[in-house]
Amino acid sequence: MDRLIAAALEARERAWAPFSCFCVGAAIEEEDGRVFAGCNVESASYGLTMCAERVAAFRAVAEGGRRFRRIVVAADTERLTPPCGACRQVLWELCGDVEVVLVNLRGSQESMRLSTLLPRPFDAKFLA
Repeated sequence: MDRLIAAALEARERAWAPFSCFCVGAAIEEEDGRVFAGCNVESASYGLTMCAERVAAFRAVAEGGRRFRRIVVAADTERLTPPCGACRQVLWELCGDVEVVLVNLRGSQESMRLSTLLPRPFDAKFLA
């Protein structure tokens, strides 16, 4: 099994999802091969909940990652689960047009570029 997929699946096992019971894991690969994983963490104040993709991305940046190759998102669903809109925006700004790999616990897998999930993205170029 691909080590990035394995890291996302392992992170999913650590998810804190007492309200939704929807556990998600994500893992981002840096160009130098380092892997940064994250899981979703829920709050009773739902707006404060953090998705696995953003946890992984923020962890990567906090640990010095700046140039990313791909991200894997793992969930226990029949239909592969893509990042939410907020995660797509954050991933675009921090990772650019990376490869996004969606996997589930049944072995299904699909790969696409982030630009497919977030066409016409807003980023810092609009702030100039």
